[in-house]
Amino acid sequence: MSQLKTVLVLCTGNSCRSQMAEAILNHELAGQVRALSAGTLPQPKVADGAIAALKDAGLPTDGLYPKTIDAVMDERIDLVVTVCDNAKESCPIFPRPVPRMHMPFHDPHGEPLESFVRVRDEIRATLVPAVRSALEL
Repeated sequence: MSQLKTVLVLCTGNSCRSQMAEAILNHELAGQVRALSAGTLPQPKVADGAIAALKDAGLPTDGLYPKTIDAVMDERIDLVVTVCDNAKESCPIFPRPVPRMHMPFHDPHGEPLESFVRVRDEIRATLVPAVRSALEL
């Protein structure tokens, strides 16, 4: 069996979009991808709306928590996906060259659950095939 490809999803707060992307990629591309997420300025906790939107879709939320980029810097990353413009601009230099992809999504933080659901569905519909293509899965 081939080794899992590791995808790092970066945003600013690591509390909404990147957390949902981590859970969705780990679910949709299980056995092919190991997704991690981190933030340039992580929030204290994952947004309740993100957790609710994931659970509403039957996606696991165990183990999701905001992390700094430093917490994942030593991981062997095969692809970095930035999901907000701020993370794209402040994306760190990794110890080895890493392909990058920028796919911005609306930030639903502080909005009603419906906004989180829309972003969740957009991530599922666009990010999953983009990662599959970028990693040639």
